[in-house]
Amino acid sequence: MLLNQIPHGVVYCGAIGSSPMDDDITYIKTYEGFLYLAVVIDLYSRRVIGWATQSRQPTDLVLQALLMAVWRRKPKQTVLIHTDQGSQYTSRDWAAFLRAHNIEHSMSRRGNCHDNAVAESFFNLLKRERVRRRTYKTREQARQDVFDYIEMFYNPKRKHARNGMLSPVDFENRQRNVNQEGV
Repeated sequence: MLLNQIPHGVVYCGAIGSSPMDDDITYIKTYEGFLYLAVVIDLYSRRVIGWATQSRQPTDLVLQALLMAVWRRKPKQTVLIHTDQGSQYTSRDWAAFLRAHNIEHSMSRRGNCHDNAVAESFFNLLKRERVRRRTYKTREQARQDVFDYIEMFYNPKRKHARNGMLSPVDFENRQRNVNQEGV
């Protein structure tokens, strides 16, 4: 299914915890070799809600990131996740996890990175603002820096024009307050 073909009954905007997600993988160079990073991003707030790193990129890498996202969000209804057509996202384990957690899968067109623009944009920011400014001796050093960027800077502090110049955390908090006042 393509992102523009969202099935009836799937929540696709506005509600924190039930908005669609974007998932992708990138790599970071270290002296030990590559560190692969999988992220799950909330498309409504642009918050990184799940992430995982490994020295390889098996299906388990993306499953760990998605498990973190599901654990953090605890969706109560069907949610949508968008990915590319990489082997990790077409595996049986991935499909079984999605079924078990009531997640609908959307895939980009073959070879079209623009369909995954939110994750690609995040990776561009990560590399431009952090990774390209550093040299990592070990994968663990890179992993710790990724943690610092995502959890200590990007989610709580990095302002986004799309969020009215609020960070993803501040944007979600404001939306939560608006929703509570409207009830």
